Parts: sequence; structure tokens; C-alpha cells
Amino acid sequence: MDPIAPSELSAEIARRRTFAIISHPDAGKTTLTEKLLLYGGAIHLAGSIKARKAARYATSDWMEIERQRGISVTSSALVFDYRDHTLNILDTPGHKDFSEDTFRTLEAVDSVVMLLDGAKGIEPQTLKLFEVARMRQLPIVTFINKVDREGVDPFSLLSEIERTLDIRAIPFDWPIGAGSAFRGVWDLSAAKAHIYEAVDHGGARATDRILKEGDPALESILNTLPDKTLFEEEVALLSLEDNSFDKKDFLAGKTTPVFFGSALNNFGIELFLDAFIGLAPPPRAYPSDKGPIPPDSPSFSGFVFKIQANMDPQHRDRFAFIRVCSGRFVREMSVTNATTGKPLRLSKTIQFLGQKRERVEEAWPGDIIGLHDPGVFRIGDTLCEKGLFHFEGIPSFSPELFARLILEDPLKRKHLKKGLDQLAEEGAIQVFAQDPHGERDMIVGAVGALQLEVLKFRLEHEYNVKTRLEPVGYDRARWITGDPAKIDSLAGTLDTLRVYDREGAPVALFRNEWALRYVVEKYPEISFHGTSPRGFHTGKTK
Repeated sequence: MDPIAPSELSAEIARRRTFAIISHPDAGKTTLTEKLLLYGGAIHLAGSIKARKAARYATSDWMEIERQRGISVTSSALVFDYRDHTLNILDTPGHKDFSEDTFRTLEAVDSVVMLLDGAKGIEPQTLKLFEVARMRQLPIVTFINKVDREGVDPFSLLSEIERTLDIRAIPFDWPIGAGSAFRGVWDLSAAKAHIYEAVDHGGARATDRILKEGDPALESILNTLPDKTLFEEEVALLSLEDNSFDKKDFLAGKTTPVFFGSALNNFGIELFLDAFIGLAPPPRAYPSDKGPIPPDSPSFSGFVFKIQANMDPQHRDRFAFIRVCSGRFVREMSVTNATTGKPLRLSKTIQFLGQKRERVEEAWPGDIIGLHDPGVFRIGDTLCEKGLFHFEGIPSFSPELFARLILEDPLKRKHLKKGLDQLAEEGAIQVFAQDPHGERDMIVGAVGALQLEVLKFRLEHEYNVKTRLEPVGYDRARWITGDPAKIDSLAGTLDTLRVYDREGAPVALFRNEWALRYVVEKYPEISFHGTSPRGFHTGKTK
């Protein structure tokens, strides 16, 4: 492979923006994703989420259960070009039962768009995902959606953001009116009005007239507001307040720029997107056991943050999603999986736009690519072109809901094992067994009930395996290390069940907090871990 010029690598890094969108369910996240793709020219007609009868589904929702339920249950990686930039969007599940998938996704991005419903403000799942983004030290841009509906007063929303999230909210634009009296948004820095005119939900760009301050046409529109004076006072107040923007504070997570608009009606999206590419940082250095790996390091490196099986059910395919961290990726290049030490040739490579796929010949830091996976990749694997190092591992969290899996047709046992192996490797569920070989009395663990529902659905529709799930009465798990004899004695402890994970590591399931505390006090020789001590297949103890 020809060496890359440092100037070319630096230019490609500067063009990249890799971000995730986080929100509470029903805030409009998948709709916003589609409209961003629309403005980037990646799609020509946004598939309105409500247009089920027309069979237009969300571009980022490719899984059959997502289409049926109208929710996102897995992260999607989508790429498009916009104004000389390449944007990689990771559309994450909003439902709390899939927050672990979101956590893994946030390991692979450089910034976050926090989407709020203007009628509801900060909801529980938004808060939870925000805390994960803050823990990852990711800069956050806020988009307040659905401002063309009756909602919360904008100043109250800003106050709620600052009070609840402990981050300073700096508005970059401001709604002109609200609900049925919504007339557009005011660009605070440019002193221009972007006038809203409702269009059909079919996906064409909304009419966005831009009027300067003092324009008679603007004055005529403002006169239709129920309270024109109130709007003028709000804009005057914002100009008096210290709303100066410091990019260092933004990158440090101390402030969040705030934008207003309507994703469904395609309004405020272009204004937001133009500002976002200037605000969001390019790819960053990633921590490893050999120190930070800068994106402009000439040798390729990346890590696996997601495994997805059956993206095309007809072909039973499986892909590993890779975040390119440094250097240049070129198809057919040879790398080493630092976790296993085995060499690999990366030949079957794609990028995604929903179910549409394009072969990738070349990729740069910040890009997300899919590698066809015959079963050689695990979440957390580090791929290196030269040298060997490990990026920080992605932890496997303790489930909170457990059920015994009952196979309705014993002749389907091999199909069941294949399905469980693949779904567990995706991180969709965790599988435990009462023997270290994983062949007896299988128990599945999940964060929430919807995960178990998706498991049952996918086993039946993707692997032709019908199952029943019977609750087992345990609500927490702890990985256990220490004296093997003491660990064996846990098997007969009241309200505790000792099982093994897929790697053969011992795990204790507890019926309640009291049972956990009792065992921890009774067995001081044993250590109890809320995440797998091995992390997510990093080859290292965390």
C-alpha cells in the first residue's frame, strides 16, 4: 500500500464529523436522522414514520421488528457528505431497554446531538443518556424539536437544561411564536429570520424564507403573532445576557449550543446542520494501553464497537462495525486482531444507508465501516496495521431481568445455539448456563422486558426457532472472582443462583438487594463485579 502524505491525512481528518443522536423515545430522533440525510443528498424522499400505509419506513430502521413497532431497537451507522464534510451518524435506540447498545455506540463518536421534545423537555431516558455522554466527555449540541406544536416556554426549557443537567445552555436561534402561531426561528448571531411555511409531510424541504431585520415583509409576519412585543423583548433580553460562546467550554462539556426546529416538517434543520459542522470536533485521539493513539498516526487502527447479524435475513449475514481511529483504511489491507493475535485480510467492507450498502475502498479516521464477519470478531477487538495495542475495553453490564429459555421443538437445539451465540455476540442479550460449558438450563439476561421480546421475535423470524421465556425471579447479577472452592459453595446459597457466562466465567444471580448484601458479607474472600471483569472481549481484565 502506498504511503499516505501527512497533509492528505490531516485534510481528511478535518473533514470528518462522527456523532450520535440521543433522545427519549418519540422525541423525533429517527425523523431528525432522515432529514439530515435528506439535506446531505443521501436520500431523496424522507420516509415519514407515520406513513405506514405507504410502506415508507425509516431509512435507519432496517430490522423487521423496528418496522412493525415503529421504534429503533439497534444502532444504525449512516454516512453522507455535506458542504465538503463527511458526516457519520450513529442513530441510537431511545428506549431504555437498549441503553447498553447506546453506551457502546457512544464509545465510537466524537460528539452528541441531544434531541428534546419541545412539549416535554428533559425526560428520564434523555437524562440517563446525557450522563453517559458526559462520562465519555463528549461535547453536546442540543436540538429542541416540535416547536411548531404547543410546548414548554423556551426560557423554561433553557432553565431546565441548566438546572437538570448542570450545563450552560446557549441559544443560537430563537423560536418566533409557538404552536399554531409558530412563524419560524430567529438567527441570533446573523439577526435574520427563517420563516416557516408548513408543507406536506412527504419529505420535500420546507420553504425557508430568510428575512433581514427591518424588512417590511418580516414586520408584517411579526404583526400576526399573538404578542409581538413579547418576542421582541425576548430577543432583546438574549442580546443583553452574556450568551457569548466559548468553543473551549463547549468541547469541555461546560456549555451546549441550543437550536429550535421541527424535524417532521423539515424546518430549522439546515440552519442547525450548517452550524453543527462548525461546532462539532473532528476525530479525536483514542486511549490505549500504549497511550493515546492520535488520528493522524500514519498506521491504520480501529476497534469493533458493534456486531450485527442478519441485516439481510435472506443471506444470514453478519457484520462487525468498526470505528477507524487512525491512519487510512484500504480494502484488502492486512491487519492484526490485537485481541487474538491473528492476522486478517479486510476484503469485504461496506458502509450503510439503512438496508442499502456500498462497498468501501477507502476510509479515514472517524469513519464507520462494516466488515463482513464470519465469526472472527468480538465487540471490543482492536485492529492494528502495525504494532500491537489495545484500545480501552467496552464493558459488559449486569442485566436486570432474567428468564429461563424453553425450546418448544427439541430438534431445533442447534438452531437455538447458533441464534443465541450470534445475538449474544451482538450484545443484544446475555446468556448464562448452570454448567461452564453452556449446555444445560440456559438463562437469558437483559436490561429490560422489551429486549426479551425482541430476542423471542428474532429467534423465531431469523432462526426459525420458537421459544418460551419463564421468569426466574432474579433481578441482579455479579461476576465473581476469588477462591474457586468458595465460589463453588455459592451454588447452595439461599436466594442465590450460581451460573456461568458464555466465556465460562462464574456469575451469581441474586433475588434482591438483601440477598446480594448477605452473600457479600458472608464471603469476604470473593470479589463481586457489576461488569464482566474481562470487559467486552478485550483480552484484558478491567
